[in-house]
Amino acid sequence: MTTRSSRNTARDTVRADARRNRERLLAAARAVFAEHGIDAPMATVARRAGVGVATLYRHFPTREALVRGAFARQMETCGRALGDALAADDPWTGLTHLVETVCALQREERGFPAAFLDAFPETREEHARSREQAERDLTVLVRRAQASGALRPDFHQSDLVVALVAHCGLVAALPDDPRASRRLVAYLLQSFRAAPPTAPLPPPSGLTLRGLPLTPEGGGSRTPRRS
Repeated sequence: MTTRSSRNTARDTVRADARRNRERLLAAARAVFAEHGIDAPMATVARRAGVGVATLYRHFPTREALVRGAFARQMETCGRALGDALAADDPWTGLTHLVETVCALQREERGFPAAFLDAFPETREEHARSREQAERDLTVLVRRAQASGALRPDFHQSDLVVALVAHCGLVAALPDDPRASRRLVAYLLQSFRAAPPTAPLPPPSGLTLRGLPLTPEGGGSRTPRRS
């Protein structure tokens, strides 16, 4: 009985260690991907997590598995947001919720947009099917919003992609300025509307022209200056 109990305790300890290592790897991957992109070396992720490369590959045998594991929650959130938008009684409310949700994820995890758009060789067909379905669902949502009279009739689906890319660039340049992000999102949504805006914009960012996050020719970045 004592031997069996000891074995169970040992197995529980191994499982607990494995869970901790997995969580450390996922947290390290999100940090490394935000800093260096999803093509960062796997060894860099392992070093950040404080584990060996062999441990990383036991948990995540491919880069795809690591990226998808790191951003699983964000992927699920995007899928739910699109589903909720389609199910909303008011298509404009649904579209607004979708845009705000995706932009919030961009603020939260700067490595996520690349992970969401990237197609891995192992599952290229699977990714293509998922994106094609998302495109179809988005087309339905846009047409509903236009039919309701809330979304401007000349809005094109690609305009949403342009808006998300623009917001992603802002977040990359100003990662610590959520006010700038929220104000840009509000501007974008107002520009999508067929009718003049009725709600005020969120508070402005304190960014000034002197604080533009430019990269000097000599390298390095400049810390934004706020008024």
